[in-house]
Amino acid sequence: MSYAYAKQEHVQVRVARIFNTFGPRMHMSDGRVVSNFILQSLQDQPITVFGAGKQTRSFQYVSDLVNGLVMLMNSNISTPVNLGNPEEHSILEFATIIKNLVGCKSDIVHVKEQEDDPQRRKPDITKAMGMGWQPKVPMIEGLNRTIEYFRQELFQSSHNQKMILRPDDKLV
Repeated sequence: MSYAYAKQEHVQVRVARIFNTFGPRMHMSDGRVVSNFILQSLQDQPITVFGAGKQTRSFQYVSDLVNGLVMLMNSNISTPVNLGNPEEHSILEFATIIKNLVGCKSDIVHVKEQEDDPQRRKPDITKAMGMGWQPKVPMIEGLNRTIEYFRQELFQSSHNQKMILRPDDKLV
C-alpha cells in the first residue's frame, strides 16, 4: 500500500518491519509477552507460557527502534528494512530471565499452545546494518529499566486507589 501511494503521489516512502519492542511507558496490559511476564512476576502470579515455550522471539529496546526509524527515514533505502534484535531467546528462557530479574517466586505454568503462534521470529537486519544501525541496549539492561517502570506504575496505581474517596466516605 505504501509503494502504491508513493507511485501515485510521486513521493518517497520508507518501510520498516518492526520486531518485538519493549521499554518504559509500554502499556502494562497490552497482552504482549514482555508486559505479561513482567506484570505476572511483579504480582507474584503464575507466569503463563504457551506450549512448551520452545518458540523463539527477539526483543529490542524502544530507544534502539527509535534510532533505527530515524536512520531509515534519513536514508535512501526504498525497500523494507527489518528493525529488531537478532538475538533469539526461547519464550521459556525469557520467562525465566524476567522471573530472576524481578526476584519473584512465581511458578512458570504451561498452558495450551496457541494455534497461530509462530515458532520462530528472528529478524535479518543486514539492510539495517548497511545503513549503520544495530541494537545497542543489552536486553537485560532494557528489561531492568522496564521492570522498574512497571514497579513504579503498580505502586502509583495502588497508592491512587487508596486515595480515592467514594460519595459515601466521610472526611474526618
